[in-house]
Amino acid sequence: MMLKLGAGQALYYEYEAPAPGKPVFVFINALTGSTTAWQAEIGPILRKQGFGTLCYNFRGQAESVFAEGEVLDADTITGDLMKLVEEIAPPDPILVGLSIGGLYGAQAFLKGMNVHGLVLINTLRKPGTVLSWINEAASRAAGLGGAGLIMDMYLPMLVGPVFLEKMRGNCLGDAPYTAMEESEGAMQLMLHSRSANWDVDYEKLSLPVLVMTGLRDRVFYNAADVAELQKRLSNVREITYADYGHLLPMEAGAETASALAGFADSIA
Repeated sequence: MMLKLGAGQALYYEYEAPAPGKPVFVFINALTGSTTAWQAEIGPILRKQGFGTLCYNFRGQAESVFAEGEVLDADTITGDLMKLVEEIAPPDPILVGLSIGGLYGAQAFLKGMNVHGLVLINTLRKPGTVLSWINEAASRAAGLGGAGLIMDMYLPMLVGPVFLEKMRGNCLGDAPYTAMEESEGAMQLMLHSRSANWDVDYEKLSLPVLVMTGLRDRVFYNAADVAELQKRLSNVREITYADYGHLLPMEAGAETASALAGFADSIA
């Protein structure tokens, strides 16, 4: 399904309504993600339990449409999320954001979106030299060798060993790397993500929050920073995974779905 936002602007989304009395999980992608990350395993498990699901792709991601010259920054993506939820009007939405997707969910709530709960999957991080370096290096690498180069270089530091072995057939191939053009949606998202404001007013996140962390993430995870930021949340639950990393929905779909269902039941 498509939600038209304007001339040359539209969001691709997939919505399944919940059983009576059940909330809807609204999944917010990582920067390079797609609905597939949620629908492969997590969505079907949750729907069998009566929960609703709403997945979508950012403008600049697969099937969604953006106009030439658009600025695909945090404000644009957060605004699109708010418009989509307003249009669909899912009951008791629980926002589930992976990586920077969690930041967009937090910003939507702080801008007045009616949200039942918030799940931050490997989101918590502090702005600073390390984060800006990682983001700039990733966009520069994309300009040289595209998504393939980024995947080959970063994946061993992002995920656990089991998932890494599964991905070997999709990575480290013989095909040459292909540079990502600046006009491509994925590149535009990466470039504008560098200006995202990670200095979140966590004290104002007054809703129930679940923080999910994969300890195998050696790129973004900083234990001291996560602990400090978590203390600023007034209504927080925490789940950590020793054997998984940054991409929990793909690495541990069943475990992630179980955690989400448990969180929803606890705040019902």
